[in-house]
Amino acid sequence: MSDPYQTSIMENLYWWGIPTLFRCPNQGPEGADIALVGVPHSTGNGTTERDQHLGPRALRNVSSVARRVHAEFQLDPWAAARVVDVGDVPLPRANDNEACIEDITAFYKTIDAAGARPVSVGGDHSITGGIVQALGGGKITGGAPVCFLHLDAHTDVFTKVDHFLGARKSAAHWGAYLADQGKVDPTHSMQIGLRGHARTLDWLQPSYDYGYNVVTMKEFRQRGLADVVAQIREVLAGRPVYITFDLDCLDPTIAPGVSNIEAGEKGFDIDEAVGLLRAVRGMNIVGGDVVCMMPTKDAPNQITALTAAAVMFEMIALIADQKR
Repeated sequence: MSDPYQTSIMENLYWWGIPTLFRCPNQGPEGADIALVGVPHSTGNGTTERDQHLGPRALRNVSSVARRVHAEFQLDPWAAARVVDVGDVPLPRANDNEACIEDITAFYKTIDAAGARPVSVGGDHSITGGIVQALGGGKITGGAPVCFLHLDAHTDVFTKVDHFLGARKSAAHWGAYLADQGKVDPTHSMQIGLRGHARTLDWLQPSYDYGYNVVTMKEFRQRGLADVVAQIREVLAGRPVYITFDLDCLDPTIAPGVSNIEAGEKGFDIDEAVGLLRAVRGMNIVGGDVVCMMPTKDAPNQITALTAAAVMFEMIALIADQKR
């Protein structure tokens, strides 16, 4: 079609055409500003909630609906930055978590070498460990460790035992072992939204021991969005920022198709979550991920996938705005 308006309409139809992420071209990261990646991995969780590997396919199916301009930033991110879909990480040993984490790291090293900033959809939260093993101390960060903006109901800094149901670099361990490796700087990282009735009363202690800046959901409600945003901007200022967004930080009414859902305490609404993401606008954002979607438990209108696409769009817009 030669008419740009008609083309834009067609590209916004989720049921038409080839479903790349946000209708971006499917090609390698060379020359790209932003590389969109699917990470179809489930064996780092270790629970029966194993359909998280279907997350990338579900988001690809609906993401064209979210190929929009950004009203708040007054930005067309698709024009401001070169954004490509590099496909899914190949995981030929999908039932072996430790092998998968190393395969993920190897894949992201090629993205880092190309200088593209990855924005990914998982997959369970163990994928963040594989990704940051490649990015921390790499080319995009200028050799520095990453600093997390981590939105989650859970800490993922699990040090009580050395594996979670057999997975060692699991969805519960990455916040600890990345710090041990020097790939992340906990003292300049934020963990926000932690909530629920944990298995032990000292569940937050490992995060404190590593030096993470923790804001529980209860504390967030007491302090309010503006105060927490101010802390984010102070803690992460001048640092290479990596955003990791576990969909279980959202209230289950907003994102029902999520693994390890915490239903006993209200989570973020979408405006609160987006407000926290926009706290790092203008900073050196080196990448981000959206994890823990369970398409097989989603509502018929695919609201969790649509919400995940909206979160991913915010990350893309933040990086595109940074380039502008």
